[in-house]
Amino acid sequence: MTSWRSYWGYYQPARPKEVKGGIKTRTQRGAIGETWWSRRWIDVLESFNMGARLGRGRSYARRGQVVSIDVQKGAVTAKVQGTRRTPYSVGIRLKPISDKNWDKVAEVMASQAIFAAKLLSGEMPQNIEDAFAKAKVPLFPTSGTDLNTDCSCPDWANPCKHIAAVYYLLAERFDGDPFLIFKLRGRSRDEIIETLHQKRSIILSEDEGTISDSTELPLEAQVAPLKECLGAFWEAGRALDSFSVNPAPPEVENAILRRMGEGPFMVGKENIVFFLEKAYSLASVTALQKASGEPR
Repeated sequence: MTSWRSYWGYYQPARPKEVKGGIKTRTQRGAIGETWWSRRWIDVLESFNMGARLGRGRSYARRGQVVSIDVQKGAVTAKVQGTRRTPYSVGIRLKPISDKNWDKVAEVMASQAIFAAKLLSGEMPQNIEDAFAKAKVPLFPTSGTDLNTDCSCPDWANPCKHIAAVYYLLAERFDGDPFLIFKLRGRSRDEIIETLHQKRSIILSEDEGTISDSTELPLEAQVAPLKECLGAFWEAGRALDSFSVNPAPPEVENAILRRMGEGPFMVGKENIVFFLEKAYSLASVTALQKASGEPR
């Protein structure tokens, strides 16, 4: 017997079809996202008051209902398995930042070496949004209308749970690669790094030119030829008395290794970089302890 509710379009909730090998969130409870920038993405979305479907999308993401995700410039495409046999097609678009505004952002980022250092090591600088604010363009969406989304499912809501599931899994993609946020705004990793290198080179060359043009070494700082110093070559000299070393932890740990990426060979099942990172970290800790006089 047909229920009276069916005449009014009543929809009986049904469990989605199980997906083998679907993309699941790493966390099955609590907050999704490990880094500040992925949590910022989630906080921004949840601040738009998208309703209960955002929570249902989180459940879909944890169940592994998302079949695939592809991030391109300004757009995300995904397949999400629902109750029907064929997965639904999801599209999420965020308006790319114009070339002119990207150039403004790059100018600000290039003015501070720490931006490039952190990005090259796979870390998003804490004050990265300040660089975008100075260019008067936001890095993250500022309202739900900034996100142009669609899904092939029959649900009229926006976002539906399928779109919401992709939102949450994107956060974990951002954890592993912060450059995907920039890609969603229209610039790839290689384009950003190349631009930063170019602008940093200009800044450094201008600084060197200023120093060389305006600064002359005092007479006492000029170095005598080696043949005139052979008699006292092995003596420490009075200048050593005022020399001090104050080592400090780097702002970005293992920055050079991270910038180089994976090494050319493996040791067992691990890439050589895995062991080098551990060795460098141990050497760094030991050196700092020895310099500060702390017991090992």
